[in-house]
Amino acid sequence: MTAVATLQDVTMRFRGHTALDEVSTVLEQDTITGLLGRNGAGKTTLLQLLTGHRVPTSGRVEVFGRSPFEDDGVLSRICFVKEGQRYPDAFRVGDAVSAASWLFPNWDADLADRLLTDFELPRKRAISKLSRGMNSAVGIVIGLASRAPLTLFDEPYLGLDAVARQLFYDRLLADYAEHPRTVVLSTHLIEEISDLLERVLLVDRGRVVLDEDADALRATALTVAGPRAAVEEFGRNREVLSTEALGGHARAVVRVAGPVDEAAATAAGLSAEPTPLQRLVVELARATRAAGPAVLEEVPR
Repeated sequence: MTAVATLQDVTMRFRGHTALDEVSTVLEQDTITGLLGRNGAGKTTLLQLLTGHRVPTSGRVEVFGRSPFEDDGVLSRICFVKEGQRYPDAFRVGDAVSAASWLFPNWDADLADRLLTDFELPRKRAISKLSRGMNSAVGIVIGLASRAPLTLFDEPYLGLDAVARQLFYDRLLADYAEHPRTVVLSTHLIEEISDLLERVLLVDRGRVVLDEDADALRATALTVAGPRAAVEEFGRNREVLSTEALGGHARAVVRVAGPVDEAAATAAGLSAEPTPLQRLVVELARATRAAGPAVLEEVPR
């Protein structure tokens, strides 16, 4: 696969706080990556580095083979939809969309028109008068209609109800299928977007905890349930990420090697099912925190 963006040993410090600590990762062409992590984990800082909003304290950031900082040739191929995006005070919805159309070479006006209708956005209303959810929807319209080769969404759903969020996911997937590009979704609503993701990048306290293919990651864990003694025996020589017990019954999330372990669980009289991606990501992050001392401070995103 072709690398669209590369971070190598990237550290970012602010006034004595470390937001990212020796982060290395690659964003591959034509993939949807979930940038996951808690508030303060460093997700927004990582996106700011990719878009040239910041320069790393140390390390190397390359997008389309060059540093993105003050490089118009790189930045014209990136669309960054920020959380709480600000627009000029006098801008109406239509003004924001028109201005975006001048910035992105791959802009699709027909798609923008359809999305404005889908999200019921009034073109002549001042953006300053929009609800938080409608403001988020304006960013989604711009992000999708830009068809930028690298499109970054930072918590794009804030204020949207469940129906509008699902509309975003559906429209993103449909347009991505016809016009592949590299998409990064920064979010903590893992369960809602899990079916969209082809890659998972989990950041915790400024460090990369997971950087894996989503399908391969799903195959690494099972949720097993049954008699407590049988669950404990099954987990004896395996990595147990979490256990819940009630009386003589127990349920555990266990790292496994594949179908052989699933067959072993069934043979032991346990029910076995794939672990939802959200649960797996949460448990892996928790296990990583428990394995070592906290070396970074939590800082605002």
